[in-house]
Amino acid sequence: MSYLVSVKWLAKRLEKNPENTVVIDVRFSLNDASAGKNAYAEGHIPEAIYLDLNKDLSGPVQKHGGNHPLPNVDDFSTKLSEIGIDNETTVVIYDQYNDMFAARLWWLLQYFGHEKAFVLDGGLDEWIKQGHVITNKIPVPSMKQFKPNIREDMVVDIDGVKEKMRDKFSILIDSRAKDRYLGKTEPLYAKAGHIPSATNYFWKDVLDEKGVWKSKEGLQTHFAKLPKENEIIVSCGSGVSACPNVLALKLAGYENVKLYPGSFSDWISYDENEVETKEE
Repeated sequence: MSYLVSVKWLAKRLEKNPENTVVIDVRFSLNDASAGKNAYAEGHIPEAIYLDLNKDLSGPVQKHGGNHPLPNVDDFSTKLSEIGIDNETTVVIYDQYNDMFAARLWWLLQYFGHEKAFVLDGGLDEWIKQGHVITNKIPVPSMKQFKPNIREDMVVDIDGVKEKMRDKFSILIDSRAKDRYLGKTEPLYAKAGHIPSATNYFWKDVLDEKGVWKSKEGLQTHFAKLPKENEIIVSCGSGVSACPNVLALKLAGYENVKLYPGSFSDWISYDENEVETKEE
């Protein structure tokens, strides 16, 4: 199954079946929390609704749980209902280009049991490049009723990660850039390095040299060292940039893929947890 849609597909969908389609803009900057919403206000795909990584796609930050905890089930379900999404609504998510935030919402919808969610390949940049208009008009959505069906089999918590680190059947991957993985640089956290046993698959490597998603065959080649029969646990800094890797693994045909939502920021919140700086 493909979880990506093209600009051409979305334009046709909005023309022929707009009443059962919700487009969501999730542009965001980790360095400037207001940048995404400001960009949305300046111009977005017509009828697109904005959701914020910190306010809508994450729960409150606490001592443990990482920098972008999963949102409260009731709160997130209410938010989906308020913006016109029920369990049968087709949802198309976009970023400025193929960034990590669209994949984060795609993953959340999957986790909440919504199976009709797609990422717009190329994002807003590709929409504009193909000659489609943008607008600064803010839509008024019609209320619907979303009923969550949480898929607990899609996540692993810190205790599960520790247990599975001793299990050769499970493979932990870190989705951050290699310099952060190796602890050579760390712009966000007090400690640098990675969770022991994690191997590095930088999330941007699922895109080709033009910045678009690699083909299924290209992704299969990229992940060729990962046995499909094994459980793959995906992590990053705070459970955001891991999501493109989750999506890519699914596109490549991997079935047993799980997210460690707290990721490295959760791991280092426990003083007793060791950190590695050598490549696995």
